[in-house]
Parts: sequence; structure tokens; C-alpha cells
Amino acid sequence: MNCKAVIFDCDGVLVDSETLGNRVLAEMITQMGYPLSPEQAVQQFKGGKLADCIAVVEEQMGKKLPDDFATQVRAQMAEVFQAELEAIQGVREALESIPVTKCVASNGPEEKMALTLGITDLLHFFEGRVYSAYTLGVWKPEPDLYLYAASQMGVHPEECVVVEDSHLGVKAAVAAGIPVLGYADHSSPTELEAFGAKSFRSMRELPALLGFE
Repeated sequence: MNCKAVIFDCDGVLVDSETLGNRVLAEMITQMGYPLSPEQAVQQFKGGKLADCIAVVEEQMGKKLPDDFATQVRAQMAEVFQAELEAIQGVREALESIPVTKCVASNGPEEKMALTLGITDLLHFFEGRVYSAYTLGVWKPEPDLYLYAASQMGVHPEECVVVEDSHLGVKAAVAAGIPVLGYADHSSPTELEAFGAKSFRSMRELPALLGFE
């Protein structure tokens, strides 16, 4: 690979937040009278924008959730993250072994990434290079966020590699013309590959996959 920069998704790639976040979401939606398991939440909402997740639930429920529901969810997630969040196993060592510029590009808000990357002591790998879809107002699977991240790092899309764990993110990278590696520890490798990723299961494999070992 001709890799001059690596663009990481955040949730489920750098920090093990997908399971925790979707557990909170499932619990709070269930409290609203719509039973949903954490596993179902992960399957339906992984990698998605919270507002879109809420819209889907409202459509399925046939009623509106409280106007401040998203705020309540984020506040509860923040509490759970402070108590339980960990970095993805092996990712710190992988980041230390990757000698090119690295950034984060996520559908999540910047404040959430600052929180989760701070808790897990990963933020220093990306200082000043943490990009949110909320800044652009365009979310994955649209390619805009990845194209923006590449331009901010001063490299062409084809000179980057994206590391993703959701089909929405893989679709975004492919649409941007960026090679994509699909982290499949908690995802279906078959699904990620179907959308155009090369899948892998351990972050310990990542430096070699990028050509740095």
C-alpha cells in the first residue's frame, strides 16, 4: 500500500464504545415502551447518527420521543463511558507502530470524541486532527467527511487508508476513492468485504496490513 496517512473511525475502531453506547440506547428506548436489546441496537444503529437512530425508533414506535431524548442519551452515555470505556485491544500499540500522519473522522460529535479519546488516553495520537461529520453537516455513508480529512492532512484520497468497522463507513470510504480496512472483531467480515473493505480481526495486524512491518 502507498499509505501516506491513515484515517480512523472512532467508535468500535479506537474505543470500545459501540457496545456500551448501544446498551445505553437500548435501555433508554426500552424505558420509553419499545423493547430493544443491546444486540438489536448494535445491529440496527452501528456507525449511524444518533438523530437517525431516534427517527427510526420513532417510526417503528409510531410516536415521538421527548424533544430532549438525544441529550438524555448522550448524558447517560458519558457517565457510562467515564466508568467503563476502554481502548480497543491492541490499538495503542498499533498507533505507536504507524509512522505516518493519523487522524480521526467520525459521525459522532467532536465533544464525544474528545471525551472517549481522552478517557482512553488516545487523543495525543491525533491532536488537532479529529474531524466530525457535525462540522460539515454531512454524515457517512456520504464520502464528504473522508475527503475533508484527506484534504486537511494534505494528501490525495488514494494515498490514504481508512480503518472502519461499519458498513456505513466502508461505503463512505469507497465512495471517496480511499482504500479501506474493515476491523471485524465485533462486526461481520463478510458484510464489510461485501461493501469493499479488506477485513481483519486484530489491531495487532494493522501495521503490517498498512505496510509498516
